[in-house]
Amino acid sequence: MTKKERAVFILSDLKKRYPETPIPLDHKDPYTLLIAVLLSAQCTDERVNKVTPALFKKADSPKKMIKLTVDEIREFIKPCGLSPKKSKAIFDLSHIILNEHNGKVPESFEELEKMPGVGHKTASVVMSQAFGHPAFPVDTHIHRLAQRWKLSDGSSVVKTEKDLKSLFPIDSWNELHLQIIYYGREYCQARKCYGLVCPICTSMFPKRKTPIETKKA
Repeated sequence: MTKKERAVFILSDLKKRYPETPIPLDHKDPYTLLIAVLLSAQCTDERVNKVTPALFKKADSPKKMIKLTVDEIREFIKPCGLSPKKSKAIFDLSHIILNEHNGKVPESFEELEKMPGVGHKTASVVMSQAFGHPAFPVDTHIHRLAQRWKLSDGSSVVKTEKDLKSLFPIDSWNELHLQIIYYGREYCQARKCYGLVCPICTSMFPKRKTPIETKKA
């Protein structure tokens, strides 16, 4: 298969496997999604979903969040790791949303990425899943699978995002990035497949014998 043929095959396969693509992080609006995605850095979605109910019960809006201290926020989010940095970011960005955006999460990559704790991946998730703008957030699953499927060389997440955007139709991006995440978790895990076991890897590379060592995001 050529790279383009692999992209077509992957898109077709994942549509059949995952016709529905619910967002893995529990949330109710753009603000709670933003906070959940920020917390998911170097943390599993499962753990984030265990932490956010108590946090959001106390503060599910910027106005409520700034009534807490950074230390109080930190107590809620400690299980997610990096809690000193994340709690300060949540506190500060909540002030920014109130003071500069009338209490609403900005619908802009530029404005989102100006906020503390919000990188391009987090902004991409919010823009795609909260606001419906085409984006292709690249997490560790996507970065790894893009290499195993020979869609990108793994040199950087920036390069992986650019390569995937060039291969797949723009109207597939928002759904596809979630489908790849679901597939990676279910079939092509970091220490199990190595490009040799899962259905997509074996279908596209039936003669592959050498494990694929991927570069981390």
